[in-house]
Amino acid sequence: MPLAFRTRSHGLVAFGFFNIETDMLLLDHLFFFADRFCRAALDLRTSPPQLHAELDGWRIDDSRRIGDLDGAIAGRAPWGFLGASYRRWPFPARRENFRQNPDGAQNRTETETLIAPFATSLAIPADHLTAHRTFAVGGYAFDEPEFDRLIAYVDRGGLPRWRDDRRPPYVTKMMDALRAAGRAPPPFDPAADP
Repeated sequence: MPLAFRTRSHGLVAFGFFNIETDMLLLDHLFFFADRFCRAALDLRTSPPQLHAELDGWRIDDSRRIGDLDGAIAGRAPWGFLGASYRRWPFPARRENFRQNPDGAQNRTETETLIAPFATSLAIPADHLTAHRTFAVGGYAFDEPEFDRLIAYVDRGGLPRWRDDRRPPYVTKMMDALRAAGRAPPPFDPAADP
């Protein structure tokens, strides 16, 4: 589930997986697939770093069109994109089945169909502002340790973790490259204060 992360530009914002059956991430009002994030993070964090990357994604400006995550999970708030995603893939009946699906990319076409009525597609800029040791995704600026927490969150599979601790290949590729470059973040700690 999305968690709070501290930005330099917008205070605390939500970032993370919002449904275990899709590999889409949200960042406040922005939505993009996890492999796009991993590719951009790798470009910005390895040496020599690229200073700019882009993530294909979507923006939903109206919070009502995003929906209510807690209500969507409980089945009492079927509106917005989050409501549509939980109508399609309801929260598991058994709590032990609450794990992020490492094969969630197989549901991308359906996820794109679900988000289309609610969102505007766009290229989301991702920048490494080396002079400030800052990383910006769609205008949300993170200091280096907090950006590394985003990477570690995706590596972990978010709050529920990856099912059977099996990561998608794009996550493994990102982490292997970051380790080889000496830039792998420490393991994600969901209890850490943002």
